[in-house]
Amino acid sequence: MTTNNYPYQANFETYLKQVALAPITISEYSSTLIDLFEYLSNFNHGYQKDHRVNQLYDRDIQQYMNMLVSERNITNTTYNKVLSHLNIYFKYLFSHDFTQKLPTLNLKGKERQLPSSVSLKWLKELPNIITDDQVHIYTRLVLLLISKGYSIKEFLQPGFYKEFEQIKWQGFEQPFINQFKAFIEPIQVRQSSPDIFLKQRFAGDPHITLAGIHKYLKPDEKKLGMPLKPSQLFQSYVVDYFLKHPDLSDTKLSSNLRLDMVSVLYYHQLIHKMNH
Repeated sequence: MTTNNYPYQANFETYLKQVALAPITISEYSSTLIDLFEYLSNFNHGYQKDHRVNQLYDRDIQQYMNMLVSERNITNTTYNKVLSHLNIYFKYLFSHDFTQKLPTLNLKGKERQLPSSVSLKWLKELPNIITDDQVHIYTRLVLLLISKGYSIKEFLQPGFYKEFEQIKWQGFEQPFINQFKAFIEPIQVRQSSPDIFLKQRFAGDPHITLAGIHKYLKPDEKKLGMPLKPSQLFQSYVVDYFLKHPDLSDTKLSSNLRLDMVSVLYYHQLIHKMNH
């Protein structure tokens, strides 16, 4: 017989398995919920009376969240992750008639703070940037490919055109891709190369180098009013991905982002520093 360390644990964990969460993620949910209910059992007078989960209110959950901040000094990122776990748990209870209340409904996450080297501005403005013909077409392609999770080393490699042809573009991206293909195809013919970053003038090696790409990016920094250093753009993309997927295991993050585990650890540490 399964022992429940928090209300409806067996039911909830069965549900998490059904939605295909990784075992390590399910374990994180359990740790969060065990900690919540241990805290309520010890410090919440209302819950101590009869231990009924359907009598919890937003003030009870807020009391726990406040404790995490004041006594455990958790970061904003961890705060949001815990709140996400609790949200999903109480929504599950509500949708399965285990409770008639949603005690996390009015609780808000904390604003994430980014290191000065990490700016998400370009990601938010990308739909406008790729339609701006005042910005060089190579600059726009660099931003678009980084937003798909490719590093500049990857897409400047000869042969990347094979990967490029497999990318599924969103609706707002397709007109730009059509524009880029019309731009690059005559150059590909002239340079006898199927690659996508090619010098416009005939050369022994037609491929644009990293230094060559910077010659396009530098003037466009002034036009867009933001730094366009590829390494920082990629860093901000990865940080944004980590923040948007707090429940993914390190193995999954490594696989999805094509990062080694040392890099995954680096990004965890970087994000941890955001609130310190």
